Amino acid sequence: MNGFQFQFSPVFARSDVLLEGLWLTLQLSAIGISLGALLGILLAMLRGLAPRALRWPVDTYVELVRNTPFLVQLLIIFFGLPSIGVKLTAEQAAIGAIVLNLGAYSTEIVRAGIESVHKSQIEAGLSLAMTRWQVFRHVVIAPALARVWPSLSSQFVLMMLSTSVCSFISVQELSGTAANVESDTFRSFEVYITVTAIYLALALVMRGLLAVLGAVLFPKGSGLGRLRTQSGR
Repeated sequence: MNGFQFQFSPVFARSDVLLEGLWLTLQLSAIGISLGALLGILLAMLRGLAPRALRWPVDTYVELVRNTPFLVQLLIIFFGLPSIGVKLTAEQAAIGAIVLNLGAYSTEIVRAGIESVHKSQIEAGLSLAMTRWQVFRHVVIAPALARVWPSLSSQFVLMMLSTSVCSFISVQELSGTAANVESDTFRSFEVYITVTAIYLALALVMRGLLAVLGAVLFPKGSGLGRLRTQSGR
C-alpha cells in the first residue's frame, strides 16, 4: 500500500470551473441534438419520398458518417474547412460535427420507423379524405417517431456523452475543464471520479426527461387509431 488518500476538497474548490464546463456541455448538447434530430427527420422523409436519383446523396452521407469516427469528423471540420476558406470557432465546429453525426444516425433510425408503417394504414388514411401531407404527418411520421423514440433517445444520450471528444479541439466543455482542473490540482483520480459522476447524472436525468417528452409527444391512442375512431362517428 502506498498510503494513497482521496482528497476531493481541491477539486470541489474548483467547482466553478467544472460548472462552466457543464454549462457548455449542456449548450452543445441542446443545440446539436435539436438540429441533428431535425436533420435526421427531414432526410428520412426525403429518403422515403424523393425519387431514387435524389436518394443517393443522402445514402452516401449516412454511410460515410456512420462508418467513420466522430473524432475524425470533428477534426476535419475544425482543421480541414479553414483550408478551403471556411473558418469556424471551436464551439461552432463542435456543434457542426454533432449535427452531422447525429443527423446520419437519426436518419437511419427514423427511416426504419417509417418503413414499419404498413401500407394498409396509409390507405386507411387516404380513405378518410386526408391529403397526402396529412397522411404522412399523422399516419406515417407520427407513429414512426413514436415507435423509434426509445432508439432516438438512446442516440441522444450517446451524443451528449460524445461531446467529451470536443475537448480535442480545445472546447472547454466538461471534459476540457476537467483536464484543466486536474493539471492545477494534480488530483487526477478525484477529478475524473467527479466528472464520471456528473456524466452519469446527466445521462440518467436526460433519459428521464426524454421519456417524459416521449409520453407527451406520442400519447397512447394517438395516430391512426384516433382517426379510425373519428371516422366511426
